[in-house]
Amino acid sequence: MDKLLQYGRELLELEIHEAQKLPDRLGNDFVNACQLILNTKGKVVVSGIGKSGHIGKKIAASLASTGSPAFFMHPSEALHGDLGMVTPNDVAILISYSGRAKEFNLILPILAEMNVPVIAITGGLDSPLAKSAQAIVDISIEKEACPMGLAPTSSSTNTLLMGDALAIAVMRARGFKEEDFARSHPAGSLGAKLLNHVRDVMRTGDRIPKISQTATVFDAMLELSRTGVGLVAICQDNNKIIGVFTDGDLRRLLLKNGTLQDSIMDVMTSPGHRIPENWKAVEALKSFNDHNITAAPVVNSEGKLIGALNIHDLHQAGIS
Repeated sequence: MDKLLQYGRELLELEIHEAQKLPDRLGNDFVNACQLILNTKGKVVVSGIGKSGHIGKKIAASLASTGSPAFFMHPSEALHGDLGMVTPNDVAILISYSGRAKEFNLILPILAEMNVPVIAITGGLDSPLAKSAQAIVDISIEKEACPMGLAPTSSSTNTLLMGDALAIAVMRARGFKEEDFARSHPAGSLGAKLLNHVRDVMRTGDRIPKISQTATVFDAMLELSRTGVGLVAICQDNNKIIGVFTDGDLRRLLLKNGTLQDSIMDVMTSPGHRIPENWKAVEALKSFNDHNITAAPVVNSEGKLIGALNIHDLHQAGIS
């Protein structure tokens, strides 16, 4: 047990030691690399083999989700047709710690012929890859954390960190915002919060609880029970809302010796809280919390009833 803890701590300490050197290496080459990505009219093509390839896939995914269209191209597949995906408008990020991956020796001349600029992420600063690159991101280390010095550990961590540095620096330079991020993550919780509008999650049709202004409390109770929304909207003939009546209102009325035959006009809350259809769903949730309510009718720009929304609808849509 103690030995295992020691081994784990030693590895982390070694990787952190190597990673702490990275900030001081950022300079003109890093700026050039970022500008190449920012200025490209095409996509960022990321390539690497082995552990570099695994991390390259992550870098490509990070770029793509933060505003820089990117894809990963396996070097071996590139040599058997996938180079056809690369255009002169693209920029390439090639990852190789030694800078001497044999596949790149065949790929680099083709990229040069196409005038595709190359960003090298490498520890081999005098390697063929570095010499062919327009920008070099230095990931060199003194020692791998692997005790045999064989398995990529410190070097792969440095690669991951520098890839993140590129992606996030470029993202910030683009002015990339939460809403932009949400568009590439529509199934995530952030996407649900920032992309869904009230009209996307509200209840419509016969699921809307409503009664006329001539109705009684008994009619309201039936509608509350039928829909389970927690409130009923009282409307004029043109569907304009004039008030609301909630489950809580019903309980309070009966405790005060009111009757089910009372006119709804005498006991409703007017005008009552309502939610515009064009609000974002997260704005509706904030409104619920601010007003300490759990449901509200939804209205269009003319103030007419077009839907209903309660807090359970928002939670089911992933908005919380």
